[in-house]
Amino acid sequence: MKLAMIGFGQAGGKILDAFLEHDEQAGSNVVRAAVAVNTAKADLMGLEHVPEENRVLIGQSRVKGHGVGADNELGAEIAEEDIDEIQGAIDGIPVHEIDAFLIITGLGGGTGSGGSPVLASYLKRIYTEPVYGLGVLPASDEGGIYTLNAARSFQTLVREVDNLLVFDNDAWRKTGESMQGGYEQINDEIVTRFGILFGAGEVEQGGEVAESVVDSSEIINTLAGGGVSTIGYAAESVADEKQSGGILSRFTGSNGESALDSANTTNRITSLVRKAALGRLTLPCEIDGSERALLVTAGPSKFLNRKGIERGRKWLEEQTGSMEVRGGDYPVESSNKVAAVVLLSGVTNVPRIKELQQVAIEAQENIGEIEEESEQNLQELVEDDDDELEPLF
Repeated sequence: MKLAMIGFGQAGGKILDAFLEHDEQAGSNVVRAAVAVNTAKADLMGLEHVPEENRVLIGQSRVKGHGVGADNELGAEIAEEDIDEIQGAIDGIPVHEIDAFLIITGLGGGTGSGGSPVLASYLKRIYTEPVYGLGVLPASDEGGIYTLNAARSFQTLVREVDNLLVFDNDAWRKTGESMQGGYEQINDEIVTRFGILFGAGEVEQGGEVAESVVDSSEIINTLAGGGVSTIGYAAESVADEKQSGGILSRFTGSNGESALDSANTTNRITSLVRKAALGRLTLPCEIDGSERALLVTAGPSKFLNRKGIERGRKWLEEQTGSMEVRGGDYPVESSNKVAAVVLLSGVTNVPRIKELQQVAIEAQENIGEIEEESEQNLQELVEDDDDELEPLF
């Protein structure tokens, strides 16, 4: 799948940078074009893989390159005002060569969470290609303002994009981990999952062709129902063929002779699919009731088993209750892993979103009360009881 990726805001830019690095290392050529947009000049300068000419600084007349300070209403206003500058960078994208746009953003900040819905709405008016969002929810310990921003941005962005793929920091941050180390690992988790998903169907010259190809149309059809999506992932390392007891023997049987027909191989693939769907999803949720699903198994072709993939796909149908479950394999001969990626689209049973919205409502009420109280306290501080002082004007 060929994507034009737009990283909006600090988190969006860093994830875009990680995508470009992953794309180069994997040779998947998924990112056909990359644009980073921000109100903070320092964040744009810190990117390593986005071409300098594709780094767009907006809002200079209002915030002088210093960012919007987590004010996502200001972020939205600036995106509206400077949409022509963003369009100038998008004009360089060979739109006829891409399958979709992907806007990447942190939903808790100011620039990305405010500007992304504006950009999504604009792109959908101009282009016929689907516009997807990849939104990252802040961890619950990041503070009330970020939770409020995320709740408001989430409910706005999900209406403007064709599908919103969500990654929840709360489910991935480890206790006691440094902020930078935590975010770097999270970005790595994001690009690993989405890299396999969007890379499926890409075949290098002379490379192995999948038995059951997953191409861009399969992904587009899975995301076509709209709403919210989450991704599950599970992988096992491939041991050297000479090592006994490694994954090779587990996937192919004790003598390693009949990989594709081995019942053991089938069971291993099915087990990976279950781990991917029932393990740690990018957005934790109950998988039953998912509107659509897509299964991709990736790895060296001799470890991929059609029967196992088909059994995994049928299991997904039973668990989700969906009749639209697609599946296939993605041979990656250079890989040292066999991996299963499960895309669940149109999920509705998501406790984290309900919790986020409730906390945000409380935060909004608290902010209103604090502002009212502050104004009252100020009045009491500066007013003189005897009215002896007169203001200058």
